[in-house]
Amino acid sequence: MKYVLDDKVLDVLIVRKPNKNIYMSLKDSHTILVTANRFVSEKQIKEILKKNEKYLYKMLDKKISEEEKNNYFWYLGKKYIPIYDKNYHDVLFSNDCIYAANEKMLNNFYKRECLRVFTSEIKRIVPYFDNIPQFALKIRTMKTRWGVNNRGNNTITLNSELLKKDLDLIDYVIIHELCHFYEANHSSRFWDWVAKYYPKYKEARKRLRV
Repeated sequence: MKYVLDDKVLDVLIVRKPNKNIYMSLKDSHTILVTANRFVSEKQIKEILKKNEKYLYKMLDKKISEEEKNNYFWYLGKKYIPIYDKNYHDVLFSNDCIYAANEKMLNNFYKRECLRVFTSEIKRIVPYFDNIPQFALKIRTMKTRWGVNNRGNNTITLNSELLKKDLDLIDYVIIHELCHFYEANHSSRFWDWVAKYYPKYKEARKRLRV
């Protein structure tokens, strides 16, 4: 089944399940995924898609943007075109390109850089704070948070996706989490601490959403 959205012909993948409601999402920028029970006809599905075109437009724009970002290697706020050549024994930046033997080498480089950059910035920032306890750094990919401060075991976890952002935004997240050693919640007192070390924190929060 096909559906035309903004002069773009999309495939419609229909998954039949015993649902009471009809659910729709974008599998990719070329495919609409619809979950419906077996009694819902293709004609009805097309009518529902038509009624929800405004929502589909937003989803399509977001999906196209995500796919475009995934075509590049993002590092400290800049995008690079990845070029793979088995003759490379190390990762090399050159102009707008990043060279590596393969994707595995590039992924390993990214993991190493997360540890190197985050550790370096933490060491630079911590001396500005008083009475910060010794803490461990953990790095992992998180879907909804840039950082977490676990005061129970004195651990700060940073999202590996942060390495794609500008260095000053990495610093903001580190400062944010360090301030949680002073205030556990996001009270006005907490934001006063953040403002002391990062006055333009509101701007940083907006930039992190992009």
